[in-house]
Parts: sequence; structure tokens; C-alpha cells
Amino acid sequence: MVEKISNWIKDYANKYSIDTLVIGVSGGIDSAVVSTLCAETGLDTIVINMPIKQSQGEIDRGSEHMTWLTQKYSNVKPITINLNNTFESFLNDFPFDGGKMAEANTRSRLRMVTLYHMAAKFGGIVVGTGNKVEDFGVGFYTKYGDGGVDISPIADLMKSEVYLVGKELGIINSIMTAPPTDGLWDDTRTDEDQIGCSYDELEWAMTYEGDKSELGPRDIEILEIYNKFNTQNKHKMDPIPVYQNV
Repeated sequence: MVEKISNWIKDYANKYSIDTLVIGVSGGIDSAVVSTLCAETGLDTIVINMPIKQSQGEIDRGSEHMTWLTQKYSNVKPITINLNNTFESFLNDFPFDGGKMAEANTRSRLRMVTLYHMAAKFGGIVVGTGNKVEDFGVGFYTKYGDGGVDISPIADLMKSEVYLVGKELGIINSIMTAPPTDGLWDDTRTDEDQIGCSYDELEWAMTYEGDKSELGPRDIEILEIYNKFNTQNKHKMDPIPVYQNV
């Protein structure tokens, strides 16, 4: 799978005469796997750590991963862009408090803008880091934030498959063992804290086709959580509605 995905990235880049791949590194497994798959292509790979008032552990894991990448691949260029002041300046321009969820999404969108700015500077494309559970199951991403990308190499991989690829690639242990988090909050809340299910449970819910009457209370709860997120986030996962002038 490592070879297939890295070749898919390289084939796409060659088809459209793209020389540079730009990836945001968060300190999580998804971005670690994608950035390494990009490095495997041999193309210039720019990995960017973009801290915005998040836990130091996440920032440190991202930096540790970038160091590991540069030691292993000569085509990797690491960049750290601290967006704390940009974020604060953005919020200070508003005469009202938009709320914590709006602020979390703004962090993600500032990172997207940063990635595309760098992609334009270096003549590259932005490579997405979303997996299948997030992108097509529960829609656990920010519209026009981390959902704003040019290609998605692991969007057809379940989270468990991403970990298998990470193991094959030799991703550092601190990332392999870290609880998944979106890095959009001031605290250390995990994805499971926000969703109410683990990724293993969500994967089960995505593929379950049996009779609910055979399930226990927790399994029913998992299905309800999955269906709630899947329904409320359809606007992210479906194409933008377009009025048909007929």
C-alpha cells in the first residue's frame, strides 16, 4: 500500500507537471503518514508545522516528526510558522465573540490559507491528510479548513489502516501512540472526547448492516452517534448544491 499510494501521488504530480508537495504537520498519525508518503515520491516535499495556541505536546510531536523526515529524506524541507499572532489579530478585529467552535474552525482555515500561500510560492499543491472515517463517515473536519486540499491520498483508508501504513513506514512512536486530536482547542481534548466514540467503534458503525435488535446498549449508542454526525455533516461530504437553470 505504501508503494501504491506514493506512486499514485507521483503519477498525479507528473500528469499535471507539479514539482512540489505541501503538507501541514500536526503531530498526529494522519499527517505523519501522508507527509512520509509524499517524501517517498522523491518530489520536493514541504512540511509545515503551524502552531496556534495548542498543547505543547502536539507542537513537539510535529517538530520531532519533521526532524525524523529530514534525516531520512533529502527532498524534505521543514518549515514552522507560528500563527498565534495572526489568530489573535484576526479575533481582535471583530466587535463580538464568535464562540469557541467558530474559533476552532478559524484556526483550521488559517492553516489552510497558510498552506495554499506556501503552495503558490513554491508552485506546488496542498496534500490532504483526512482518512475515510473523518472524510466520508462522520465529516470530522473543517469545511474550507483541513477539508480544503488538492488531493487526498489516505481518504479511502480507515483509521486502523492508516496506523498499519504508519507502522510500515516506521513513524515515530510518540505519534503512533498519541491519542488522535484535531489540534483546534486550547486544551488537550481528543477526537474521542469530542465525538463520543473511538475510531475503532466508528469503523464498526460505518460497515454494520445487521439487525439493531441483536445489539447491546453501547453498540446502539455508537450507531446513533455515528448517524448523528453523518447526517449533520452531510453538507461537508456531499457536493455543493447548485441551482439548475432549466
